[in-house]
Amino acid sequence: MGTVHTDVNELVARCARQGGTLAVAESCTGGLIAHLITNVPGASAVFLGGVVAYANETKAGTLHVPQELLAAHGAVSEPVALAMATGVRRLLGADFGIAVTGIAGPGGGVPGKPVGTVYLSVAGPTRERTTRRMFTGDRAAVKAQTADAALALLLESMESL
Repeated sequence: MGTVHTDVNELVARCARQGGTLAVAESCTGGLIAHLITNVPGASAVFLGGVVAYANETKAGTLHVPQELLAAHGAVSEPVALAMATGVRRLLGADFGIAVTGIAGPGGGVPGKPVGTVYLSVAGPTRERTTRRMFTGDRAAVKAQTADAALALLLESMESL
């Protein structure tokens, strides 16, 4: 798996200093973001948990992503990523919800959404932020790049408060 460049220790420490809590909703990373956060000693002070919402039924049923969004935009889309982030934030009562949904490959790409297409979203106490990224490499590389980018987006969102 690839290297994570985001300082996860700093992310957990900053969240603790701010008195905040975190929750994650992961699709294409399959729990990798939660794994990286829970590798940090003291993460239990800020990390409430996560949901691996791989199937659309889980996105809709557990995270309350509206079926209309899934039908209109597909699971790999900006509106679904944002709905996942706000859904996990609400579900677990966290200050920050982060979500990722994408196509890790090697199959699954479609016109307009090739393999490596990922949407990342952070829902915080005062604002929401969603971005589309394109990653390269094999499945493990896309997952690692996605997790790193999601953690970096969360850290940037926390810095801007």
